Amino acid sequence: MNRRRLMLLLGGVVIAPRALRAQQKAMPVIGYLSPGSPGAAAPYVAAFRQGLSETGYDEGRNVAIEYRWAEGHGDRLPALAADLVSRQVDVIAAGGGSAGILAAKSATSTIPIVFLIGGDPVGVGMVNSLARPGGNLTGFTLLGGELVPKRLELLSELAPQTKVIALLLHPNSPATGGVQEAARTKGLELHVLRASTESEIDAAFASLVPLHAGALLVGADPFFFSRREQLIALAARHAVPAIYSEREFAAAGGLISYGTSRTAAYRQVGTTSAGSSRAPSRPTCRSSSRPLSSWSSILTLPRRWV
Repeated sequence: MNRRRLMLLLGGVVIAPRALRAQQKAMPVIGYLSPGSPGAAAPYVAAFRQGLSETGYDEGRNVAIEYRWAEGHGDRLPALAADLVSRQVDVIAAGGGSAGILAAKSATSTIPIVFLIGGDPVGVGMVNSLARPGGNLTGFTLLGGELVPKRLELLSELAPQTKVIALLLHPNSPATGGVQEAARTKGLELHVLRASTESEIDAAFASLVPLHAGALLVGADPFFFSRREQLIALAARHAVPAIYSEREFAAAGGLISYGTSRTAAYRQVGTTSAGSSRAPSRPTCRSSSRPLSSWSSILTLPRRWV
């Protein structure tokens, strides 16, 4: 083998890996950041992938997804977000509460972030306004807090003899001034209970009797959503009418829900993430001109109540 041919062969060996890396980089990479675990979030991930598929993207074929799970440890989120940024993903999808979204926001000001939050993104300092978020964030809100007074109204109509109602919230949930005012207007006594673990949920239900609470309003929170079977079972065991924030609760056997479908929202996050990943360069994919979306509120009863 002459020297010229040998050099050409060696050059091909060097060029081939570079070409392979170029092809791999041509495939968009989405970072998926979650405070939860893969098992509990499986329905959301499936919905997210469905949203991607509806726009022509299928994981492993023409898009890659880098998953980062905090496994319930919120203190891990900043490092996980920073890791996604260091891997130069094209877009970050973040949901499951404000902590992960704010961690992603702190980690990058250029990579687009598509988020899903249950409450008010303006109130927690995530975006400038609903109409013009600003910066590199866009996303969806379930308007969980804003719908609490309406759920209180529906619950009081379902249990008109009840004068004492309990409101179950996560400790990280914002103040309850709006619902407290709504309760006073209706002449109701409202007790706020907080829970962030399974045992605290059990304790909250056990406290309903000494509080003389005749009905329960369950706040919108990813943790409560993941424990919906426990909540529904306890409400049945204690024979207390309860209203929930998302239709999946009613589908699982809860009495009534007034709110949204979280899985449907994650499908939309997938669709929007696909659009963001098509951007020719990350800094140009801004969200300032995109209005944030909120899901319409829908009253849902389980089949046995219809």
